[in-house]
Amino acid sequence: MPASRRALVVALASLSIFATAQQSDQLIAERVLGPQWKQLSRRAGMIFAGTVLAAAAQTVTTQTAATDRAVPAAVPAATPAVQLTFRVDQAIAGVEQGQILTIHEWAGAWSMHRPMLSGQHVLIFLYPLSRLGFTSPMGGALGQVALDPSGKIVSKSGQRPSAPIGVRDESSPRSPVSADTHSVSVVQLERAIRSARNEEE
Repeated sequence: MPASRRALVVALASLSIFATAQQSDQLIAERVLGPQWKQLSRRAGMIFAGTVLAAAAQTVTTQTAATDRAVPAAVPAATPAVQLTFRVDQAIAGVEQGQILTIHEWAGAWSMHRPMLSGQHVLIFLYPLSRLGFTSPMGGALGQVALDPSGKIVSKSGQRPSAPIGVRDESSPRSPVSADTHSVSVVQLERAIRSARNEEE
């Protein structure tokens, strides 16, 4: 076989393997994240696998919550909030690897997803920051995937979403993922998420 033909065969085989792997990642993402996983991936302002370092209730004024503009109010309004601090173990979108990230979540949104406690590992999809500087997991529990103690594999207790992601405070019952979901790695989900985000560009 001529060298040029051999190179073409190798290139086609490589493309086929890549396409199969990409399809496999997408099927895994759908199984773990639900049928709207592409929409979830594209709309999120921040996506990362991380460790919860601290979670504490607090009262935040609109002036301290705002990040990029002043709030047009004579007197700052007090808003009940939860302050969450994460270490970004695997950056996917909107954050940097190793970053210590502190977010403020409106207390009402906190009740729409599973509580996060210090030491837990999660793959999280956060809304873009609001005008007042708040964010929360997309669709409540929809944007929150439990990881195992290594922080690299989806936990057996992870759950598959059934809620639509267009509603910030949506919280619908969720059914357990299939038994083999615990073998899914964050790397596989990251590949699918990055692929979905690139399709939009």
